[in-house]
Amino acid sequence: MTNAALVTRKLAVVDEHLRRLRERRPEELESFMKDLLLQDAVALSVLVVVQEAMDIALHIASDEGWELASTYRDAFVVLERHGVIPAALAASLASAAQLRNRIAHGYATLDPGRLWSELPAGVASFEAYARSVSAFIRPGTTGA
Repeated sequence: MTNAALVTRKLAVVDEHLRRLRERRPEELESFMKDLLLQDAVALSVLVVVQEAMDIALHIASDEGWELASTYRDAFVVLERHGVIPAALAASLASAAQLRNRIAHGYATLDPGRLWSELPAGVASFEAYARSVSAFIRPGTTGA
């Protein structure tokens, strides 16, 4: 059985960094492109959100005795196979795992303009993930 307290703590971290991302993203791309500190802050929050979401997926799979993912991308696929998240969401989150790797292993491959433009959809995906995971660990609820 999944350790709901642990997952709930991790979901709180995800929620906090999603809030930061919503607040930090300027309306205009030009503002974002000119502010390297803001780009770094956004990238770090994206990294934290994705890492926590992957950790949650790995904890659930382990606690439930499901197959363990061989890659971070596959962590979300395992949850999809077991009905925790829908397939389209698993695919979206798997792509975020690649972004996490680019952020963690070198900013040279990170396109700030693309990060800015894809941020709203990414935030929405992780909000949906948090709701799905919350519903899984607390059946009968509508999620966070």
